Amino acid sequence: MPWKETCAMDEKKAFVLAWRSGEFAMSELCRRFRISRPTGYALLKRAEQEGWQGLGERSRAPVHHPNATADAQVAAIVACKRRHLVWGPVTVRAWLRREQPQVNWPAASTTGDILQRHGLVRARGRRHRSVPPHLRPFAQVAQPNDVWSADFKGQFWLGDGHRCYPLTVTDNHSRMLLCCHGLYHPQRQPTRACLTRVFVEYGLPRAIRTDNGAPFASPAVGGLSALAVWLLKLGVLPERIEPGKPQQNGRHERMHRTLKAATASPPRATLSAQQRAFNRFQREYNEERPHRALAGQSPAHLYRPSPRPFPSRIPEIHYPADFVLRKVRVEGHMKWEGHEIFVSKLLAGEAVGLKPLEHDRWELYFGRLPLGVLDGRTHKILRPDRKV
Repeated sequence: MPWKETCAMDEKKAFVLAWRSGEFAMSELCRRFRISRPTGYALLKRAEQEGWQGLGERSRAPVHHPNATADAQVAAIVACKRRHLVWGPVTVRAWLRREQPQVNWPAASTTGDILQRHGLVRARGRRHRSVPPHLRPFAQVAQPNDVWSADFKGQFWLGDGHRCYPLTVTDNHSRMLLCCHGLYHPQRQPTRACLTRVFVEYGLPRAIRTDNGAPFASPAVGGLSALAVWLLKLGVLPERIEPGKPQQNGRHERMHRTLKAATASPPRATLSAQQRAFNRFQREYNEERPHRALAGQSPAHLYRPSPRPFPSRIPEIHYPADFVLRKVRVEGHMKWEGHEIFVSKLLAGEAVGLKPLEHDRWELYFGRLPLGVLDGRTHKILRPDRKV
């Protein structure tokens, strides 16, 4: 015999019907249904006045809240936000307090709740962090072009209302500022164009150290991005610092502080004017300004261009003889022991190498960059720092 299912609404109806049958006293009926007598009388009254729908669940929210924000204040908050869509609740509240100081405006958190109820708050997208595939040890810096550092110095507003994203590249040995170019957006194509000009002028470094933001890294396997794939094919190893630890690129960050003080306090009116300020700073920083870490010498005095020129054609990647090679298909998979294993669409058409570790584990590489460990039992790619 199956279990009998019931719900609160069915129990309430059964209670009312049992009372209407006249076979039970109120005290006995309430004991049978395990409710108090006041509750029983309340159910009978609701059923009499509203019918069966009166027995449904009711909101327990108070009809009136003494601390509720006044309607006039809510309207003012919403109107201010609609005039300034980029303002957050803190800015909206500050503006209203300045314009109407006699009004007791709600807290910023309450202001944010009001804006959210009116659909004026855009939810933040989930931030996908890349997995730094090459943390420690970093490559040794013994001479120029062993390691360069690249980063976007914090963006700032220009006088014409556009944002400026300065892309900077330095040589970690000589502190030479190789690039300081203002961009409107930190996107892959303009970043690659800037790096190409630097490579043509100064040659190729052995490694480039960056943070984990776009376009240098992505949430793909090994933190790969389209820009990182291009660098690896050029024979340049991407090094990435740990998230939230800019001190691992301290030389570059210190240069950024000097750059900001010299060129962006205050910012220029247009990007072209800002770029002229960057050019003046780069020339002074490299050729005139004595550097304490260089015993008072200038970076240009120590720097020498790389002996590795930028190639006219992107070369193919070669692997050691003991590696097993697999080609990544258009959809991002490679074939391994009869299984389709997803690697990354960024590597479509490229060859990856597998270095044998044990009988059921292989280390997966693209160029010199370790992407992860292929587990032969689960046919999955694990992070390089994850143990099987």
